[in-house]
Amino acid sequence: MTAALSLGTYRVRAVSQAARTALAAGSPWVDTAPNYAHGGAHEALRPVLREYPTVRVATKTGFFTKEQGRTALAEGALTREEAAGRHSLEPGFIRWQMERSMAVLGRADLIFVHNPEHHGQGVDRAALHWRVREAFTVLEEFAHAGRIGGYGVATWTGLTSEAFTVPELLALAGQAAGSAEHHFMGLQMPVSLIMDDLIRQALDGGGPLVQAKDAGLITFGSAPLHGGELLEAMTPELVNFIRSGLSAAAAALLAAGSCPGLDVVLTSASTREHWDDAAKALAAPLTAEELRRVTDELAAE
Repeated sequence: MTAALSLGTYRVRAVSQAARTALAAGSPWVDTAPNYAHGGAHEALRPVLREYPTVRVATKTGFFTKEQGRTALAEGALTREEAAGRHSLEPGFIRWQMERSMAVLGRADLIFVHNPEHHGQGVDRAALHWRVREAFTVLEEFAHAGRIGGYGVATWTGLTSEAFTVPELLALAGQAAGSAEHHFMGLQMPVSLIMDDLIRQALDGGGPLVQAKDAGLITFGSAPLHGGELLEAMTPELVNFIRSGLSAAAAALLAAGSCPGLDVVLTSASTREHWDDAAKALAAPLTAEELRRVTDELAAE
């Protein structure tokens, strides 16, 4: 199985246009955040989501723009020190940010706690886990009220730096819910040929992706092109080694989307041509053996 190609709006400039293109092409998910597009991503998505009522929506809580921080400070949701940090997992702030997000988007199937390891810089693991559990407690309230489908964690380095593990996140969710019947349902992490440790681990039958799948979580791979940096490394020889006839972007997406245990791969492709190019490649995923040969080739360079 290959991961489902879906729209990620990080670094997308024309969010409405990209969303209409992706949803017309059949993207099952739209992934966004309150701080994306300089704080305008939610507003840009609102009319598009009304046109596509069945698409699943994932957004985040934690980061905020400078302007959003000023508003939160004025409304008592943040202290001046917290507002200066541009990231908060304080329960009061999460409630405030969630209310604003839901008012604009209208719905959310999944809320990710956004890079909780960022909030943990300079604190020990126990303190970080306590803050994550407090954030989960707020999101459990929203889920119990039927206002969101569930929640999860979107991380950049939290799993690879061992700030937390998948079993620990599941345990924290259980504590937040007060039982095993929690609403923790998704995990997002970077999966690419640059940050390929997760791919190697999954090919060996272990690591966070396999743990998440075994727990029944929906797994999202972010930054398959590593913010565009990977394209510079995609030589014609490497592209041909992955699969001849593909563009550099499609070859990179194919490698990420073929990772075992990955349900969704996020792309910021904004034109129908780029979207169809990637979708065509992902329609025939690499086998585990083919993907392993790619990662081994890169490791040997």
